[in-house]
Amino acid sequence: MDGSRLKELAYMQQTLDRSINPKRGTIYDTTGKNVLAISSTVETVTVNPGNIAKEDKEKVAKKLSELFELDYETVLKKVTKRSSIETIVKQVEKEKTDELRMWMEENGILTGINIDEDTKRYYPNSTLASQIIGFCGSDNQGLDGIEAKYDDELKGEKGSIQRHTDAKGGEIGDEGENYVPAVDGNDLVLTIDLNIQSIVEKYLEEACIDNECTDGGNVIVMNPQNGDILAMATYPSYNLNEPFEPYTDELKQNWDSMQQQDKTTALQAVWRNKAIADTYEPGSVFKLITASAALEEGITDTDNEGEFSCTGGIEVAGVRIKCWRYYRPHGSESLRQALMNSCNPVFIGLGQKLGVDTYYSYLEKFKLLEITGIDLPGEAGSIFLAKDKVGPVELATISFGQRFEITPIQLVTAVSAIANGGTSVKPRVVKQIINSETNEITDVPVEKDETVISKETSEKVLSMMESVVSEGTGKNAKVVGYRIGGKTGTSEDGVNTNKYVTSFLGVAPIDNPQAVVLVTLYNPTGEGGHQGGGVAAPVGGQIFSEILPYLEVNQIGEGAEILEEVQTPDVLGKSLEEAENILKENGLEAVYETDSEEIDKKNTYIKEQTPKAGITVNKGSKIYLK
Repeated sequence: MDGSRLKELAYMQQTLDRSINPKRGTIYDTTGKNVLAISSTVETVTVNPGNIAKEDKEKVAKKLSELFELDYETVLKKVTKRSSIETIVKQVEKEKTDELRMWMEENGILTGINIDEDTKRYYPNSTLASQIIGFCGSDNQGLDGIEAKYDDELKGEKGSIQRHTDAKGGEIGDEGENYVPAVDGNDLVLTIDLNIQSIVEKYLEEACIDNECTDGGNVIVMNPQNGDILAMATYPSYNLNEPFEPYTDELKQNWDSMQQQDKTTALQAVWRNKAIADTYEPGSVFKLITASAALEEGITDTDNEGEFSCTGGIEVAGVRIKCWRYYRPHGSESLRQALMNSCNPVFIGLGQKLGVDTYYSYLEKFKLLEITGIDLPGEAGSIFLAKDKVGPVELATISFGQRFEITPIQLVTAVSAIANGGTSVKPRVVKQIINSETNEITDVPVEKDETVISKETSEKVLSMMESVVSEGTGKNAKVVGYRIGGKTGTSEDGVNTNKYVTSFLGVAPIDNPQAVVLVTLYNPTGEGGHQGGGVAAPVGGQIFSEILPYLEVNQIGEGAEILEEVQTPDVLGKSLEEAENILKENGLEAVYETDSEEIDKKNTYIKEQTPKAGITVNKGSKIYLK
């Protein structure tokens, strides 16, 4: 009457399964040659307590605890337990298990101890691209990054070793063991380029240390033509081979005395991929979006001489919003000059002419009101006011990049549409999946969407971006022999926090963009200050100087200029008059802020300069003075 159920129970009771872990798929960089993550062969030791003779149990427990450095009492409890199988240790090196095999043979213990093949995840480059790749748990399950997002592809299928046993785990019959092989996981080829990632991480770390960025920073390099993420770095990073260990000297000193919750918080902070998971106010970089919308709608053009006039501020609904250079207004400007000068009132005026409905329609087209859908876990969405809640003042602040938040990946994706001729493209980190059994390659498709702006508008914005780097606030990003465009940004990190986010977004080469680079530094507190042009733009220039030759981008396109480099002189303690003269003699321009409308240059002295003395910059660069 109950035959089928009892038969199933009998099978479960009389069959001992030992699982065989598959080899997790290998992760390669974009070349398909450089290994970013690989599984090495190790072994797992289990015991069948019922198959170990009573007189051998203590001896076995002693050997296992000594060999694998385990607690003797814990091991003895497992060896003497009334159960069919107990795990002693996972993922141990073969030299250890070979020693166990020899001991078993010498002591005539041929049953009750099982040694099965297993795999262990290994990351050859330790900290490189840590927040992208992620890591695995002790059971080889992906816990973060690509390892988690593509776990189903990477993990494979477990195999097993089955045999019939009695209630104590002893063998029944002489059928032997039934071996079901494991199926290895599939390999992944990323869009990440090992060399570009290394270059980016080097300059990001230097920038965060030199500028004392208390909250770290990140850099994204994206190919705007197909959405490939060539590099994505967050500082600080961590060792993928030891993801649960302290990662700074300070944490290492205090680790043993810290509460578990504090340890968890510290680890989760460094695992977090700020480039996709953290939102921020983009500041003046966002003027590229406003300019694109205004040009596309035919409201303005790039070089209408004297079309705009900066008087140091603009009144919106009874609120006066200042230009950053309110003390020395920009005066008469074209759109190109306004972008070069990063003049707030001009972009506020453009936002007013566009109106809320039209402006928000461009936010939608640029995919800024939704996540990008990049193939990484934990992507955050933007934070904008609902359209019906946006008044004149709110529209004004949005127009020059403040009082809303987006992620760095959203900004890079939006500007990539400007760079590639006007088409929205989805960012991706994995470009190929390789089947472990057949070696068949499946390409992950490039996903392009609607046309955001016309090719004509795209070319106009790129032309203005080139002017920003050649003559405007982005001069410190110049690279000899290459046509680079960009935009700098500085914004508050929250309201009344006295913290700042400084950034630079660059595109190169202007005539055929192959890379969009976004540098974002959180709360720089060093002597260099927190202005995007002085702090973030030089980092962008350093990155371009190495990745453009690596990408085999031809030098000196039509209209490019060869730039002479100079070292910044020391003007600290000098009068403003002296400082201006010294900088002028070196081919540099002095930029400064003051609350006074009239300045006594002979009796006003310099207390800070950015960049600081001794830094190599291009002639014509701006030096920011306080």
